[in-house]
Amino acid sequence: MKTLVLILFAATILPRLCFAQTNVEQSKPAPVGLTQEGDKWVELTVKGLSLEEKVGQMLQISYYNDYSSFGSPEYRSLCDEIRKYHIGSVVLYVHSNRSGLLRVSPLEAAKVSNQLQRDSELPLLMAADIERGIAPRLTDVPSFPWPMAFGAAADLQEVEEFGAVTAREARAVGIHWALAPVVDVNVNPANPTINDRSFGEDPEQVSKLISAFIKGAHSAGLLVTAKHFPGSGDVSIDPHHAVSSIDSGMDHLQRVEFVPFKAAIAASVDSIMLAHARVPALDSDIQKIATISSKVVTDTLKGQLGFKGVIVTDALGMRGMTQVYDPQKGNPPVRAAVDAIKAGCDVIVLPSDLDGAFHGIIDAVHSGEISETRIDDSVRKILEMKASVGLHRNRFVDLDQVVALTSKPQDMALAQHVADESVTLVRDNGKLLPLRKLYLAPKKTETESAESPSKHGLTVILLAEGLEDTHGREFEREVRLRRPDAAIFRFDRRFSGSMIQELLKAVNDADQVVLATYVIHEATRQAVINGKEEKYFGIRGIGGRLFKEIVIKYPEKTAVVALGSPYLVESFPQIQIYICAYAMATTSEISIVKALFGEIQNHATLPVTLPGVAPRGFSLPWPTHSQLKSLNQDTW
Repeated sequence: MKTLVLILFAATILPRLCFAQTNVEQSKPAPVGLTQEGDKWVELTVKGLSLEEKVGQMLQISYYNDYSSFGSPEYRSLCDEIRKYHIGSVVLYVHSNRSGLLRVSPLEAAKVSNQLQRDSELPLLMAADIERGIAPRLTDVPSFPWPMAFGAAADLQEVEEFGAVTAREARAVGIHWALAPVVDVNVNPANPTINDRSFGEDPEQVSKLISAFIKGAHSAGLLVTAKHFPGSGDVSIDPHHAVSSIDSGMDHLQRVEFVPFKAAIAASVDSIMLAHARVPALDSDIQKIATISSKVVTDTLKGQLGFKGVIVTDALGMRGMTQVYDPQKGNPPVRAAVDAIKAGCDVIVLPSDLDGAFHGIIDAVHSGEISETRIDDSVRKILEMKASVGLHRNRFVDLDQVVALTSKPQDMALAQHVADESVTLVRDNGKLLPLRKLYLAPKKTETESAESPSKHGLTVILLAEGLEDTHGREFEREVRLRRPDAAIFRFDRRFSGSMIQELLKAVNDADQVVLATYVIHEATRQAVINGKEEKYFGIRGIGGRLFKEIVIKYPEKTAVVALGSPYLVESFPQIQIYICAYAMATTSEISIVKALFGEIQNHATLPVTLPGVAPRGFSLPWPTHSQLKSLNQDTW
């Protein structure tokens, strides 16, 4: 009898005590892979969990890095939820204010990760939506551009290195699971949710880049997620706001949307996230979006495509999910969680009613609507992910290694190189580029004044609906290094109406104008243009009117730079000089300035078609100073 008690103790308690181990080899996480030792831990742990604990492992909630202290009400509330509901994974979110995202340092993030692991009975899988590395979440780390920039550069080796860098930095701060990459093929220019988050519109090229990223990430111990199945590259409605639909026929799905998912599965992707969208070609029931459709999840993804890994919902609080349900017929968040599991999902992400979802799933098991064997299958896969990144041995990170691992000069250089290589010249009238640098002549005598700063002025405008404090700062600094005479205007929340006349006068008086636009994918919208409802790409309000006036009135002397969505030009055919950077990263700002002044001349091409403007694969050769007749040789 005593022997039996000891065996049961080992099976149920010892697997949970791994948090007491010391830090071992956390500076260099091993490649993703399930060992025999890890497999044994999984089986012992599954057998030792109650139904409530197993259901909790299938739930994912959010956490932040900027808690005032580990004794704060916000942090204690999070820990209470983790313990009460036996949470299996958490996903990193970032608070924001009028100045932008409130990022913290890697060391602060690592401290939060370690504390959360101490406060959780089982090791937590810690996830983050890191589609372009960890820079959107943390400070003082390499600032990689968006995936579409990688599509423009089309360098598989760089994408693999990017995956490895992302993995090393994520693991250094305690993140094990990237809810990335986006494998959607962006074939719809009016897509309001994917756009520059995609590697491009060619399914074969996207597949190669996805496979390279997975290989790099796995080599440095990071779990990855392909999203959003069956493919959100052709949707026209943002699922955050309404129910969207993937209306492609089966032939199109096979030729386009499925292709990169098949490549990801062949590359051993760990998990796949579903799209909150109707897919009529796979399920004719209009109430069954992909997330809750067994025909999409079980029949197609598991059956037809043969995926055996973890299947993840998108956030259940999105309206693209909640609007499917009639609130008069039960609690929508509860039904959504239960239906997602019945369809074949393993991880329920951010249920808007955590308590309701938790008890709703348990009740469904007790009633026989869901079998406990079905729950066991999901929990086993989740625990296998934990063991494949070594969480059964050690769940902590080495705080002494964090700074060194997240700020390597070679990683910073890689991010800048990728940004440099991706800048694409789409239109050029041969009259402006490259811009001239200005070197002020020294005084010849004490009584003589220096040469006039510029006989041909440069005006630069940084324009968006809402610039973050960090946006444009690097752009402005780099321009001033080359042209201290430039008039630079930052059109942000603090820009007053009284300054518009000053700006327009500077544009009128200038010989050269650079209009840098920060347009994200959400800027795609319906608008009435010339009495017709059309898709509109760009900026609303005063900023939009200002942009339109400049490109219509001064097209020959205005270079328009797209930092973000490349589709802006479609709404403004007057643009004569158009350059795409595909990202609002600081590295992209530096790269654009280099390109404007003729310092880089890469061979990037458009990874997407700009209808009526240029096809995929198009680019113009970069002009050189020798090709541009000098208007003022004294300023060189």
